[in-house]
Amino acid sequence: MEIQILFTKKNLCRLLAVIGLVVLFILYTNGITKNPPGFYMDESATAYNAYLLSRTGAGELGPHFPLLFQWYPGPTRSFVDPVTIYLMALFFRFVPPSILAARLFAAFWMFSASLLIGLLAKRLSGRTFIGLVVGGTALLTPWLFEESRLVWDAHFVPFAVMLFVWAAYHAYQKEEWRWREIVLLAGSLSILMYGYFAGRVLAPLFGLGLFFFAQNRHRFFAIVKVGILCGLTLVPLPIFSWRHPDAVANRFELATYIKPGIPWRQSAAEFVRRYLQDQSVIGLLQTGHPLARHHVIEAGGVFFFATFILAMLGLLIVVVRRRHDRWWLFIIYGLAVSIMPGAITYEPFHALRLLALPVFLLILTVPALEWLLTEERPREPIQTVPVLAFVPWPARFVMLVLLLALTIFEATRFQRIYRRYGPDRGIYFDAPYKEAYDAAVKQPQRPIYLRDGFYGPAYIDGLWYSAIEGRPRSEFVHLESGAKPPPGAIVLSDELKCENCQMIKQSGIYLLYREK
Repeated sequence: MEIQILFTKKNLCRLLAVIGLVVLFILYTNGITKNPPGFYMDESATAYNAYLLSRTGAGELGPHFPLLFQWYPGPTRSFVDPVTIYLMALFFRFVPPSILAARLFAAFWMFSASLLIGLLAKRLSGRTFIGLVVGGTALLTPWLFEESRLVWDAHFVPFAVMLFVWAAYHAYQKEEWRWREIVLLAGSLSILMYGYFAGRVLAPLFGLGLFFFAQNRHRFFAIVKVGILCGLTLVPLPIFSWRHPDAVANRFELATYIKPGIPWRQSAAEFVRRYLQDQSVIGLLQTGHPLARHHVIEAGGVFFFATFILAMLGLLIVVVRRRHDRWWLFIIYGLAVSIMPGAITYEPFHALRLLALPVFLLILTVPALEWLLTEERPREPIQTVPVLAFVPWPARFVMLVLLLALTIFEATRFQRIYRRYGPDRGIYFDAPYKEAYDAAVKQPQRPIYLRDGFYGPAYIDGLWYSAIEGRPRSEFVHLESGAKPPPGAIVLSDELKCENCQMIKQSGIYLLYREK
């Protein structure tokens, strides 16, 4: 009888936990249908390829079950990583395609990453309160919150990073690394490499960081096995690149200043400048990403002042008091290399390429919270920071309360600004396209010709909206670059202007007209 009662209580606790998580996710995604407004063309390319994959086993362009997916034909074509598209395709097998479904899918991975950060904080500290504080802060952090609304592969990065960090923590706790630990580490690195373009830089660097745990010969060779196994998963990539020479190389060359013919000293100097620029507190705490699509500019920085103070305090504590702890050395290393994907490219403080950075900053708040919550007098004050060593418990408690209060204030301020100004970013998310598309499908004439103009391959928005509505693909024709529609055809375009046409409707930068 007692066993049955305990079993019932255990199930009830689990049920309440699941209900709590569902309610929390609903709150996390509140307003996601209107903010961001519209659906940007890269989001449409992701969602439309996932939809086609779920129905046909192939994307819009290319073979069945490709290694990389081609976005757009002609001069605007690029190849993107497969993990997010395959996962979304699986999601669309059970859920009808829609903008709401796609945005909920993206938010789910960032939501899960935030929970994993909080759970890790609980494990590291042994305190549920610290886990709740760190996990809650991750959910509210503007950087992670805003990118969770974007439906392309960048939103998957924090989750992939946390998979690796958890695998590393699991291995760190083991005296002997068996094949389970090796497979978990190699698998998480491979997911990161195929999850986002920046993962090609992060995964090898994170793999090298495992040598912090090589305290003996056995672990050293286990880490080598991780590298070999992870390398085997990359074998298809050079084969794909050989068959499609511009699939990977061109994308990298367009983004980076490291090019053949440029002196290495010049590239090295630029790297140092960019590395320092990307870790500047100006971008982190004051300006954020300069593109309104990635960040509500009016909100200021993408990271809370209070969280940054905790992270720097945690870093100080690790350097001075825990510098011999290999786990925390690994975390500091992860913090340092997480800046690399942004530092090797042109754009200053590119929030998408730096998405691993907030993960490590949040983890570093754990030592600070432990210090603020622990009533202790240092036994070895010489080895501690004099300023911190003799801070009395009441003062630390007041510091904790003030920092938590500041976090709540900053989170409230950000949410207020985000919800006020976020819906005004329609032009950055192709929001006017839907109005022009609705006017086009009301026309009795078929097919509707989709023409790309000055603003890029907007045709993909039309194909995505048609997939949502279940319209046959035959109702739309995507004109190749330079091709002209036949006389009398209905054309939906993002050209600067139309010549020799009868205008039907103009919505923002999008034109709907009849070709004469």
